[in-house]
Amino acid sequence: MINNLLKNFCLITFALIAPITLPAGGIQKSLNQNKFLQNTNEIILSSNASLFSYPQIHAKELLVLDVGATLSVLRHWKVSKNETWVRVELASNKFLDHPNKILKGWIKM
Repeated sequence: MINNLLKNFCLITFALIAPITLPAGGIQKSLNQNKFLQNTNEIILSSNASLFSYPQIHAKELLVLDVGATLSVLRHWKVSKNETWVRVELASNKFLDHPNKILKGWIKM
């Protein structure tokens, strides 16, 4: 009887404490542990650049970005040894900006 009581106590203790350390439990990870925050790159344009719909020079030009525009790099695309494209997202206020405003596109580096 004591043996069963001890087993049940251990089982209940494990059931109450173990989920805290699991990802779906109650402990949140520190913001420094998230990989997406460490890999975020931002670019501030030093000259005007065109924002294209896909990584090709003959693609539809979506916008002309002004000097000083802040862009977040989403991914790189290397077409050839001399041609690299970057998928970027424009910095914006999602609550105040128009919902159809173009926020993502490709620029040639």
